[in-house]
Amino acid sequence: MTPNTSSRRQRYATLGLPAAVLGALAGVLVAAPAGADVVAGASSTARLNGVPNRIAPAEAPPSDYVVAPGDTIFAIAQRFGLRTADVLAWNGLDARSVIRPGQELRLHAPPAAASTPAATAPPASAPATHTVAAGDTLFAIAQRHGIPLDALLSANGLDRSSIIYPGQSLAVTASAPAAAPAAAPAPAPAPAPAAAPATYTVAAGDTLFAIAQRHGIPLDTLLSANGLDRSSIIYPGQALAVSAAAPATPPAPAAAPAAVDAAPAQKSADLSPEQAANAALIIRIGRELGVSDHGIAIALATGMVESDLRNLDGGDRDSLGIFQQRPSTGWGTPEQIRDAERSTRVFYGGPSDPNGRATRGLLDVPGWESMAFTDAAQAVQISAYPLRYGEWETAAHRWLALYQ
Repeated sequence: MTPNTSSRRQRYATLGLPAAVLGALAGVLVAAPAGADVVAGASSTARLNGVPNRIAPAEAPPSDYVVAPGDTIFAIAQRFGLRTADVLAWNGLDARSVIRPGQELRLHAPPAAASTPAATAPPASAPATHTVAAGDTLFAIAQRHGIPLDALLSANGLDRSSIIYPGQSLAVTASAPAAAPAAAPAPAPAPAPAAAPATYTVAAGDTLFAIAQRHGIPLDTLLSANGLDRSSIIYPGQALAVSAAAPATPPAPAAAPAAVDAAPAQKSADLSPEQAANAALIIRIGRELGVSDHGIAIALATGMVESDLRNLDGGDRDSLGIFQQRPSTGWGTPEQIRDAERSTRVFYGGPSDPNGRATRGLLDVPGWESMAFTDAAQAVQISAYPLRYGEWETAAHRWLALYQ
C-alpha cells in the first residue's frame, strides 16, 4: 500500500463511510484528471450504479452567468446540471455559435407565469412585449417566453418566412389576436434596405444564417461577398459585407397567409442499401418506443439532412454518426455516437434515453407533436440551417411506408 493510498483511506475513515463505497469512488475520482471530458466521468459512474447517466450539478445555477476564458456551453451546462440544448435555446444560440469571455448567459428558463396575465387580462389591455436583440430568432423568442411559435407569429402578423430586426418590438402573449393590427408597423423596415449600410458588425450570438435572413439576402450571397463557406466561424466585432440589393424581399409579408400554410419545396431521393438499412433501424426503434409516424418521419428527415442517412466517421467539427451528434456537447463518447442504435435512441430521447437528462431528444420537447415539422427537428438539433428538415418531410413519410 502506498503512502498516498494509506492517507486517503484514513481521510475516508474519518468521514465514517463504508470503505468499499469510498474505494469505488476513489477509483473514479483518480481516473478523471481535471481536464477530463465530463461525459467520460459520467459513464464511469453509470457503470458503478447501473443506471442511465444523470448530471449532478456541482453548484446551483445562478440566474445569469458571465463567460470566463476557456468556458464552453457544454462545460457551463454540466457545471450547473443543465442540458446543453436548454442553455442554447434560452440564449438564442445554436450549435455553431461562439461564446466569448465577458458574455452574459441566461441559465434558467423564463418563468411560465409570464404568459399567464395574457390569458386572464381583458383583450383591451396591452400585451407583454419583447424587443428583438442581435442574434434573436422567432423560434428562440417563442421558446424563451414559453409560447408556441405559431402563437407568436399570429400575434404579430408574421409568417415563417418573415424577417425580424434588432430593436423591433414583438407581442409575446399567446392570446393576443387583437395585436394583429400592430403588425402593420412591422413592414416599416421595408425602406431599410435602401438605407442599409454596406457592412454589418457581428454581435455575440449571431450566425451567418441569421445575418443573411436579417438583411434579406441569400446565405450563399453573404458567404461569397465575404470569402466564407458554410463551415466558417465568425466572431463578435467582425465586419461583414452585406448586400443592400434586396428591396424586392420586404413585400413578402403581404403573402403571409399563403406562406404559413404552404409547405417548403420538397426534395426526394431513392435510398441506397446502406441508407435503407439505417432508415429501417430508425423506424424499428421508433416503433419500439411508441413514437408516432410524425415523430419517426422527423427522425428520418433529420438523418437525411445531417448525414444522408449514413453512419459517418466525421463531419462539422467533432460531429459523428447518422444525426451528427457531438461528443463535445454531451451526446456521448465517439464510440457511443457511432453506435447507430444508441444514437437513434438518444435522438428520440424520452424516459429510456441512454443519456438520461444530459441531452434533450424529440420526446423531451414540450408540445413537439403540434409543432411544425422543421421546428420539431430544430428543437433537437439546434442547427444553423433549421429550414432544411422540412424539405424532406414528404420523402420521409414515403420511406416510412417502404421500410417499416
